[in-house]
Amino acid sequence: MADGGFDLGQSRREKAERDAAARARAFSMPIEQIDVTDAELWINDTHWPYFERLRKEAPVHRCEINEEVGPYWSVTRFEDIMAIDTNHQVFSSDAHLGGITLRDMDDDFILPMFIAMDPPKHDVQRKTVSPVVSPASLMQLEPIIRERAAGLLDSLPVGETFDWVDRISIELTTQMLATLFDFPFHDRRKLTRWSDVATAPLGMGIIDTEDQRRAELLECLEYFTGLWNERVNAPPANNLISLLAHGESTKNMSPMEYLGNLILLIVGGNDTTRNTMTGSVLALNQNPDQYDKLRANPSLIPSMVSETIRWQTPLAHMRRTALADFEIGGQTIRKGDKVAMWYVSGNRDETAIDNPDAYIIDRERPRHHMSFGFGIHRCVGNRLAEMQLRVVWEEILKRFPTIEVVSEPKRVPSSFVKGYESLMVRIPSKNPA
Repeated sequence: MADGGFDLGQSRREKAERDAAARARAFSMPIEQIDVTDAELWINDTHWPYFERLRKEAPVHRCEINEEVGPYWSVTRFEDIMAIDTNHQVFSSDAHLGGITLRDMDDDFILPMFIAMDPPKHDVQRKTVSPVVSPASLMQLEPIIRERAAGLLDSLPVGETFDWVDRISIELTTQMLATLFDFPFHDRRKLTRWSDVATAPLGMGIIDTEDQRRAELLECLEYFTGLWNERVNAPPANNLISLLAHGESTKNMSPMEYLGNLILLIVGGNDTTRNTMTGSVLALNQNPDQYDKLRANPSLIPSMVSETIRWQTPLAHMRRTALADFEIGGQTIRKGDKVAMWYVSGNRDETAIDNPDAYIIDRERPRHHMSFGFGIHRCVGNRLAEMQLRVVWEEILKRFPTIEVVSEPKRVPSSFVKGYESLMVRIPSKNPA
């Protein structure tokens, strides 16, 4: 393939053809047959026209054809998503009602976690872990992140093709997670595995059965129980396990609640940042004018980071369960119904964001997006995620004139985690010393 990656030649033509076919199908099929959870749409990055149609014709849309998750509502416009996300009195994230994904938890393997809780329990548990991402903590973490990013970037081969996801995105975010947990550094890739196992659809390459998922997550619990027992008998410290072990609202958690909160913190700290880190390289390659703009003006890095978080939307949706009948968008959502808030669609809503399909790193309001959610469940680590991405790009621009994507990314087959399994890149040269 020619230099410049998939933006050239046959790959670009193939993508255009695939997108055109997806658009034709999205706008011609009966709207009641649209199921935006179809893994093929996410593997091929062809979900966009389906959401465009739903925003235009059925912004609150009921899907009744999905046998795996059952009937569910899709909410696809920015303002409607915000209305539901900020109304926890009516729309619950309680694990015992199904939690935050459209696939219900098994009745005998429910994992409570503070994002899958309603007030007041949610509030006190979230408060327990928040010190680890306080402004003071972020000041202490920044030089650690910078040193690690510099070391990893300096180790990259010049002129050779390698997988950015594995070498940089996974490694940097997993190192950060290990630091936040004070987790044994030599075992840090276990965190990546547990994150993937927790969110992976069955039969797509990570796990094949729910029994396998359960077994591996129980191994996670066993490992972290050993760390809990060490920390509970030591003085309190500013790491996530110690905060949970000594917190008034968390020190008497059941094992499954401990596991639930661990999975939340692992996925929240791993999948989102790592996929946006990969997405930033992809987006800048797809939009070389923006890459030029960034190189010419590195002060745009914070704005570029926010635009990438919007453009990528690393968690495509969050689910809620209605506690009462509720009217929105001309539809009545009934008590007990599943509701998917499609952040990935809200971030492309032309009524809320100017020119939303374009990637523009110097937008006037770059943090005007919904990738972190709204209301009481807004991402607790959003500032840490932004800082990690900012630091990485500050270090990249010091070293490399460009990072070239040399083939289409391999995308995660999931409508929940919107991410990448691999992204092959090449660094042609380094900046002069």
